[in-house]
Amino acid sequence: MNAVVIAVLVMLVLSLARVHVVLSLLLGALAGGLAAGLGLAETMKAFQTGLANGAQIALSYAMLGAFAVAIAHSGLPQTLANAVIRRLDAGHVRDRVPGSMNAVKWGLLLALLAMSVMSQNLIPIHIAFIPLIIPPLLLVFNRMQIDRRLLACVMTFGLVTTYMWLPYGFGEIFLKQILVGNINKAGLNVDDVNVMHAMTIPALGMVAGLLVALLFSYRRPRAYQNSTVDVEAARQAAARPEMSAYRSTVAVAAVVISFVVQLWADSLLLGAMVGFAVFMAAGVVRWGEADAVFNNGVKMMAMIGFIMIAAQGFAEVMKTTKEIEPLVKASADMFAGSKGMAAAAMLLVGLLVTMGIGSSFSTLPIIATIYVPLCIGMGFSPVATLAIIGTAGALGDAGSPASDSTLGPTAGLNADGQHDHIRDTVIPTFLHYNLPLMVSGWIAAMVL
Repeated sequence: MNAVVIAVLVMLVLSLARVHVVLSLLLGALAGGLAAGLGLAETMKAFQTGLANGAQIALSYAMLGAFAVAIAHSGLPQTLANAVIRRLDAGHVRDRVPGSMNAVKWGLLLALLAMSVMSQNLIPIHIAFIPLIIPPLLLVFNRMQIDRRLLACVMTFGLVTTYMWLPYGFGEIFLKQILVGNINKAGLNVDDVNVMHAMTIPALGMVAGLLVALLFSYRRPRAYQNSTVDVEAARQAAARPEMSAYRSTVAVAAVVISFVVQLWADSLLLGAMVGFAVFMAAGVVRWGEADAVFNNGVKMMAMIGFIMIAAQGFAEVMKTTKEIEPLVKASADMFAGSKGMAAAAMLLVGLLVTMGIGSSFSTLPIIATIYVPLCIGMGFSPVATLAIIGTAGALGDAGSPASDSTLGPTAGLNADGQHDHIRDTVIPTFLHYNLPLMVSGWIAAMVL
């Protein structure tokens, strides 16, 4: 078997067996490196090189966490939580959920989806909003008996579909800088191709998966126990004062400035740092509070950042094995002469690679240089080539144990220990998004 396949399978099996994701990534990398004949010393050297490469990612996540906590300090995230909690405490919901509260339920799901979408562009704090928004609302979700697997699917949809379709914020980085940039470097000029047009059909596959989760899979109520963690988080949210006009203005200004700096400097780290500085300069985060706010943000994102560092080590080992290209070519050669089967093989390999690495942004540079010559040789159009490579990169982001698109929802939903990362986030998002994305990506390859 190919070493990359072995590494990914080992990592996934261990994760499903409840081995910690970091340890699963390390053991998977060791299995892949040894299977490729690298030897223990060279495998660990490559893994440690990847860890160094992940330092910038971890620092960016820590800064995003600090920026998100500063936003929370202004009172912005609690506005929604307060309104919902007061509405429910007014007597509308006690032990059972009456039909009249369906509007509140769907409004809450829509608001959660909107926040997930905006976290990728308008308020570029990525997953850092989840540990702030979700824990105070767990008591609300429990009362309404909303299946947390549905909440995970809603958030993951917003986190993934937004960057793979909208060329703004994180989407501008994924679609224009990484996807188009690497295809151009590989010898196929796609500057004139409309990336939204190319990725619309794959994005519709994600929409189909979300509708299945909403209307069928997790529609029925699911009971959870109200823990002291839920009650305390809701109490603290309700006790916070409503935002003043001044704090609201500062929060909006910080978000806008952070967004502008991020686009101008192409740096999440710098954008989050400047946004945090705006809160301090305006006095919303006082000088004496800055250290505590920053530390809370770092703590909130520490585990996710640590997993992302380990994922970079895994990715570096996969690159060092030099077995990704043979895997792609062998898959394509099996279906020589059949564009449909070749497209399916390329999408499947993209799924395997991203499931292991945990980052679509890291997968694209690896596969683009290999896929472009194959697509040209098979006769795919430039727009179809862009759709194939973009979809192959996005496949596996939802449903990967090491992806921030699954780690983020779990960080919020498991605050009281009632939401399992693998069974309640990874498996549901894999089934509802990767399967329809495979189908829709294949359709895009055939019709574009």
